[in-house]
Amino acid sequence: MSLEEPEPSTQLDVGVTDDGLDYDQIEALIDDYVIGRESHVNAEGFVIRPDDVQAVLSTLKTEAGFDFCSCVTAQEYQDRYESIYHLKKYDDPTQEVSVVVPSPRDDPHNQSGADVYETADWHEREAYDLVGIEYDDHPDLRRILLPETWQGHPLSLDYNQDKPQIVPLREHANPLQDDKQSPSDPDTMFVNIGPHHPATHGVLHIKTALDGEQIADLEPDIGYLHRCEEQMCQQGTYRHQIMPYPDRWDYISAGLLNEWAYARAAEDLADIDVPDYAQVIRTMGAEMSRIAAHMLAVSTFALDINGDFTATFMYGIRDREVVQNLLEDLTGQRLMFNYFRLGGVAWDLPEPREEYFEKVRDFVDGLPEKLTEYHDLLTNNEILQMRTVDTGVLPPEDAKSYGATGPVARGSGIDYDLRRDDPYGYYDELDWDVVTEDGCDNFSRLLVRMREVEESAKIIEQCVDLLEDWPEDEREIQANVPRTLRPDPDREIYRAVEGAKGELGIYIRSDGTDKPARFKIRSPCFSNLHTLPTMSEGEYIPDMIASLGSLDIVLGEVDR
Repeated sequence: MSLEEPEPSTQLDVGVTDDGLDYDQIEALIDDYVIGRESHVNAEGFVIRPDDVQAVLSTLKTEAGFDFCSCVTAQEYQDRYESIYHLKKYDDPTQEVSVVVPSPRDDPHNQSGADVYETADWHEREAYDLVGIEYDDHPDLRRILLPETWQGHPLSLDYNQDKPQIVPLREHANPLQDDKQSPSDPDTMFVNIGPHHPATHGVLHIKTALDGEQIADLEPDIGYLHRCEEQMCQQGTYRHQIMPYPDRWDYISAGLLNEWAYARAAEDLADIDVPDYAQVIRTMGAEMSRIAAHMLAVSTFALDINGDFTATFMYGIRDREVVQNLLEDLTGQRLMFNYFRLGGVAWDLPEPREEYFEKVRDFVDGLPEKLTEYHDLLTNNEILQMRTVDTGVLPPEDAKSYGATGPVARGSGIDYDLRRDDPYGYYDELDWDVVTEDGCDNFSRLLVRMREVEESAKIIEQCVDLLEDWPEDEREIQANVPRTLRPDPDREIYRAVEGAKGELGIYIRSDGTDKPARFKIRSPCFSNLHTLPTMSEGEYIPDMIASLGSLDIVLGEVDR
């Protein structure tokens, strides 16, 4: 598929001052629709009427350049419901704005934003499913995580958790009926893939309609692993009880990256400054987690494509085990680390330090030779090339509209990485590069992950250099954080980090107590999986399996 050149931009030059985005200029742009303004911690909120959502989002996207709807948060107050559209720019994610849409308690609804941002489709379905807000003009408003027969909305204030649920088994309708094709057409066949199948990478059900041998329609059916993690976090205290949960979202290998997402949001919410020494340790540990995640992604991808268990898969697991050993030495755990603390980390590096540094350096020094082996086994493999080059094509504009991030976006040539573009930790003090590929296909996403392992190794090596020379009397691992943390009431924040799969964001609203009033998780896997139908239409089932593997989803994070 050839990619067309983008049309010249007609966007207005929304000013950026020394203090950040010029929100007065943005308000002037949508002045006819604004009925109020809120001061969120990092993204000013503009309150609009429920019927003006499409007009406002369209204006901000086309005229102000907010081409990334990173998240949609829904919540219920005592006197109203509220949807918040968190908007950013792929070119500069530090330019953020919140579009706040209140609606009455007796009739919670607002206009859908799915016509403007494709990613709003799934986010609004989740908001309807869990909170109960209706979205007018939505293309397919129905539950997404819970069965259609579920009674009530689990995150609403009056939800009865003791109410029994009766979920009968119902026949599947043919997805092609809406296209006026007969279910009895001999060229049309409905195929269930999953939810229990090795190639679905977990409990994922893919409803697939075939026209001959080609995919005519496809729908990922998620929610089999939904645990209402957001509600559990809302019932935990900021200081002690929430941090163990993030490890369980992407439970495979990205624990420290998940912990950092919560830590960054809560620390900014409560104005907590993290010592530089702790930031270096965080950065080193996070990149170890990234390598562990990418090793698993590459090895399982080879299993999907080549059926290569004895060589590539076991090689990847072997090298991943080395990283897991280093993380276990650092944190005391192999998967559920619970190592970050608000204000820093739980404890210093393992003793003897020199021995730990030597282990880390041995691993980093040996990576180039091992990656050469992976390229011999994978990128130079003719079978893998035939199955991945020019399959699962995701053009950049589609990737942006669906809110794709991480290797999925960078494999489509989108130069977007929060470690560089919205710096946190110690990343902006280190020398490393953002990896992109322009192929937009399954092969490009594989290459991005393999090259990112090299960049992570560079970051880890620089962190070790810093930690070795750090004066002993300045090794401060935690800021002075109150035992009971109570952020000021009515503070709202959305903060994100660059997880192994992409942008992992957290929205928190405080109410003056030691627990969040609202806790929303923005999963990169959730939005990345939403791109699968676009990547697969017109292709064959083996191509779809390759595309799904290239997304590197973890259902614990998709469903939460």
